[in-house]
Amino acid sequence: MKNFDPLKQLSLVMICSLMLAFAPQQAEAQEENKFSMNVTLNSDQFFGFYPFFSGGYSLSDQMDLTFYGILWSGGTGGGWGNWTEFGVGMSFQPTEAISITPQVGFLGGNLLSSATAGPGIMGDGIVPNLTVGLNTESLEGEFYLGYYAPLREEGSTLAYTHYWLNAGYKALDFLSFGAHWEHLILSGGSDVEEASDVYQWVGPYLQFSNPNGSTWARFAFGSDVLEGNDSFYKLTVGMGF
Repeated sequence: MKNFDPLKQLSLVMICSLMLAFAPQQAEAQEENKFSMNVTLNSDQFFGFYPFFSGGYSLSDQMDLTFYGILWSGGTGGGWGNWTEFGVGMSFQPTEAISITPQVGFLGGNLLSSATAGPGIMGDGIVPNLTVGLNTESLEGEFYLGYYAPLREEGSTLAYTHYWLNAGYKALDFLSFGAHWEHLILSGGSDVEEASDVYQWVGPYLQFSNPNGSTWARFAFGSDVLEGNDSFYKLTVGMGF
C-alpha cells in the first residue's frame, strides 16, 4: 500500500476547488463578450434632443441578434405623444469591413396615427429599416434607410421615409472627418396627396474617438438644400459597452 501524503492530497483538493470556482466565472466572461451595447446622445434642429441605444448578442462570428431604441420624446417628440421607438433584428457581417443590419421597429406616440392630433398610443407605427456599416483601418461609413408607416388610424395618418449616408477618412487614430447627407420625406398619409421633402441636409462632419472605440463625439453641419430652409447641425456623443 502506498504511503498517504496529506500535503499532496490537500494540494489536489485545492486545485480542484479552484477549477470549480473559476469555471462559472470563465463561462460568464464568455457570455459577456458576446453582448455589446452602444448609447448615443443626439441633437439637431429638427428632432431636438433624442437619446439612442443599440445592442447585440453574438450568435456566431458573422451573425448577431440585435435590438435598438430611440427616445424621441427628449426633443420635439414630446409634442408627438411622447414618441418612442423600439426594434429588433439581425446583423450580418459578410466581410470584416462591412455589416448589414435589417430591423423592424415599433412606435408609441401620435405622429403617424393621428398627425399629432390625438393621444399617444402604443402601436402608433411600424418602422422596417436597414443599416449598412463600413469600418476599415482608414475608412468609415454608414447608410440608413427607414420607412415610418402608421399601424393605427386615429385621425389623419402620416408616413415618412428617412435615409442618410455618411462616409469619412480616419486621419489619425483619434480623428476622422467626412461628409453627411440626410433626407426626410413625407411619403404619404390619409390626407397627403403627394410626397414632399421635409429637409435635405448636406455637409461635412468631424469626429473625435477614443482609439479603443469606447467613446466618440461627432459634429456635422452644413446646408439644407431645400428652398426656404437654411443650415443644419447635428451633434452626437457616444459610448460603447
